[in-house]
Amino acid sequence: MAEVIEVSYCTVCFLHDGHPGVTLDADQVCSVCRLDIAAELVQNIARVREVYEDFQRNTPGAAPGQFDCLVMYSGGKDSTYILDQLVNERGMRVLAYTFSPPFESSRAAENIRIAQERISAATYVVDRDSSINKVMRNVFARPETVGPGRYLDEKLPCLSCRTFFILRAILCARRHGVDYILLCADPQQMLTMEPAVQNIVKDFYREFGRELVEELFGDELEQLVFDDEAALPKIVFPFIAEGDRYDPERIVSELTAKGLYRSSPFETHCTLLPLLNYYAFKNWDCMFYKLNVSSHIRAVKRNGDYSRSTYSVAFPRQMDVVHVEQQLKKITFEIAADVGDPDIHQAELVDLFTQIGATEEAARYVARSFLDMRRVAEDLGISLSREK
Repeated sequence: MAEVIEVSYCTVCFLHDGHPGVTLDADQVCSVCRLDIAAELVQNIARVREVYEDFQRNTPGAAPGQFDCLVMYSGGKDSTYILDQLVNERGMRVLAYTFSPPFESSRAAENIRIAQERISAATYVVDRDSSINKVMRNVFARPETVGPGRYLDEKLPCLSCRTFFILRAILCARRHGVDYILLCADPQQMLTMEPAVQNIVKDFYREFGRELVEELFGDELEQLVFDDEAALPKIVFPFIAEGDRYDPERIVSELTAKGLYRSSPFETHCTLLPLLNYYAFKNWDCMFYKLNVSSHIRAVKRNGDYSRSTYSVAFPRQMDVVHVEQQLKKITFEIAADVGDPDIHQAELVDLFTQIGATEEAARYVARSFLDMRRVAEDLGISLSREK
């Protein structure tokens, strides 16, 4: 008879006691709700605001090089908004850097094409490098995790990919003599961001080891570690620095009115979302966006008038979190194991995604990406377990 494992949930936000880096106290309240992670966060935000204010003082065209800044442009709403503001409102000379992985979505590619037409004063650089696949294979090939883990471990594939293209953007900025790199993370993503260039490099070495890092970057990253920190590009997080002023609904509305955005924030601009959920469920028994959902629940419970989270993906005020998570887990593992009826899976996924706030069109778009999970994994050289 299979062993039944009792799971305890936080009474405030529904994080469970097996979530990486999370503990429950005697009152069944989790460490995130108790703000046990606040000290480092406050320190990082202070640094982010200082760099942002420094960047804001710069006059367009005053930088000695060809560009005033580099914007990490993904084709998403946040980076599109910042690109439009800097180029069309402030008149800045912007190098729009896009890392285009093999798993970029068609929606992202279309948004980038639109921006190139309508924000034409920017200079666009598209960086394509399939070696990101080696990073993904390294993460997914690791033994299944046992133990409490570290906070945000369930997001390791996504964080590793993002760090890879941040590092490539840093090197691009160095080659063009650019002093500021704008990274359009939303306010709550501060928990996943490191603002100092040299710390980003050191963390990547610790996570992947010297052999793989040198295979990916040669000796360029090591040179950054030994450079004078003052000579390195500074990373600017505009939305994190602005805090509560970040309003994703307003951003989407303004961009739509200008014809600069034709997708939904729910539609991820990466085709790996199903694999990210597979990884999170397999290793940590949670869906990939669990922290996002929990943050929204926490905010609503503390302020009944609070209508949205500062995350880019908003969630309904009323949703059965445990049911949604358990159903998504079942479907994800069935697809990974290549069992079940795809038509039934699609109908179930559309129902789930509409429950958590997606439009019918967006729900169908994301559902199709889940049905395509095995092909995407095969293209990356990632093996999916048929267990669970």
